[in-house]
Amino acid sequence: MLNTMVEEKNITEKLETVLKRLLASNRDITIVIVTTMEGLPILSILPRGYDETRISAMVATLLSLSERTVVDMEIGVFKQIFIKGVDGYLLIFDAEPAVLAVSTTEKAKLGLVFLECERASHKISKILKK
Repeated sequence: MLNTMVEEKNITEKLETVLKRLLASNRDITIVIVTTMEGLPILSILPRGYDETRISAMVATLLSLSERTVVDMEIGVFKQIFIKGVDGYLLIFDAEPAVLAVSTTEKAKLGLVFLECERASHKISKILKK
C-alpha cells in the first residue's frame, strides 16, 4: 500500500511539473486541466472560482462527441478540438489514457500553443501509461 501511495505521489508530481511548465512557457495559456476520458479530474491549474469537476465533465462530453463524429464522418482518429470564443480559445488534446484541456487568451499565438500542448500531451500520456 505504501508503494502505491508513493507511486501516485510521484505521478502527481510529474504531471504537476508538466502543467506548470506549460503555463510558464506561454503567458496566454490561462487554464490547464488533465482529466480522464470519463470526465473525472486528474490534475488542474485553475484560477480561483472555477469548478474543476464541472470543467472535467464538459471536456469529457466534448471529447466523446468529437470522437464519435470523427468516426462517423470517416475522417480518421480524433486528435484535438479547437473552439474559439470571443475572449479566447479552448483546446482539447488526446493524452491517452487522459485528456489535456487548455484555455488561452484571444491574443495567443496558436501555432506555439498547439506545439507546446502537443508536447505536453505526449508527456502526460507517457507518465500515465507507466
